[in-house]
Amino acid sequence: MKHTDPYITAVDVVRKLRDAGFQALWAGGCVRDLLLHKEPKDFDVATNALPEEVRTLFGKKRTLAVGASFGVIIVRGHRPDCDVEVATFRSEGPYLDGRRPEHVKFTTAEEDAQRRDFTINGMFYDPINDAIFDYVGGKADLNQHVIRAIGNPLARMQEDKLRLLRAIRFAATLHFQLEEATRQAVQSMADQINVVSPERIADELRKMLIHPTRGQAIELVQQTGLLKQVLPELAPLWEASEYNHLWLQTLDRLKLVSTHSFETAFATLLLDLPAAGPAERLEEIFEICKRLRFSNHSLNLVHWLVQQRNSLEQASVMKLSRLKRLLASEDCPHLFELIAADLSSRKLPLDDLEFCRQYRDHTPREVLNPPPLISGNDLIDLGIKSGPQFKKLLTQIQDAQLEEQIETRQEAFVLLSQILQK
Repeated sequence: MKHTDPYITAVDVVRKLRDAGFQALWAGGCVRDLLLHKEPKDFDVATNALPEEVRTLFGKKRTLAVGASFGVIIVRGHRPDCDVEVATFRSEGPYLDGRRPEHVKFTTAEEDAQRRDFTINGMFYDPINDAIFDYVGGKADLNQHVIRAIGNPLARMQEDKLRLLRAIRFAATLHFQLEEATRQAVQSMADQINVVSPERIADELRKMLIHPTRGQAIELVQQTGLLKQVLPELAPLWEASEYNHLWLQTLDRLKLVSTHSFETAFATLLLDLPAAGPAERLEEIFEICKRLRFSNHSLNLVHWLVQQRNSLEQASVMKLSRLKRLLASEDCPHLFELIAADLSSRKLPLDDLEFCRQYRDHTPREVLNPPPLISGNDLIDLGIKSGPQFKKLLTQIQDAQLEEQIETRQEAFVLLSQILQK
């Protein structure tokens, strides 16, 4: 593969540890990605050097003790994507809370491999001598396209319940199959997923939903019983016969949506959330996003996308002011992605959507969202007091401007005078 800056930095970290007399190997996901001929997103190094020895070797200024009690030190590169996580070979004590071990014991590479989640993530690589160290059968499972827990699947999942979702994400994104015992462990422990923090669950959902295999991932999350635990509000879609067609449409929509946006994909998943009506659906979606600790930006975008699902219907005869406001939104491309998938999943024509795309592409931004001709200060200067009428007047003037009925401040003041006389 191409030797990128992160790659070169990770080799240098291994070499420096070796030169100081320590063992050092690349570990985990970067080894998996290299064997799949993919460029690793980051590089992890496993070593027999203790955390304090790593810090002494690389210097306090170049290292961060992010998890020293668990043997983890960050060696900083010349830019953030070149940072390397260096972890001491370790075995782990019991996970009493289903999230983190009570204690760790520093050990050997072979024992370290046994604590990892899946065989494809349990291999080591020597980048100096180009050698793979595989103590768990990861290479065979990689070749056979299998996601298999290391050792006892129930024990591995018990250690960190997030692995229930990670197993599915790896299966979907890599186009692999869950090994049967691993799948059974996921299904039998699905009702324990919520001991994991909402933030970690949301992060796994994010990783699934930004990937093109999002439809397959969500289908597998549902089949294993995890989706009912994470998003119980969706359960009627597959449990109640009158909603089954909407669940199939939801899966189709997820497979059809072309997006890199988590918020767009999440809104796509929730479009047909069972509810008494649109307002109730939006309220439930708001609560779901709050429960999963979404940022305000993500929450507002998901809410807006679902709310605007049908907003482009009959766009060619829509009031110009309404159309321009919609198309001027910086989030409009996300709305186009969602509506395209929604209409396609329901076998409906895309004419209105295409009209809006063409209109937005060929209309200058200053026409879609021109600077206002009259401001609030202008109204105050005219002696108009702030209140409900204030915003209404500004909106009426802006509507006329967007409808291209007025173009100048003078015309705006004439219209304002006429409105006030009425």
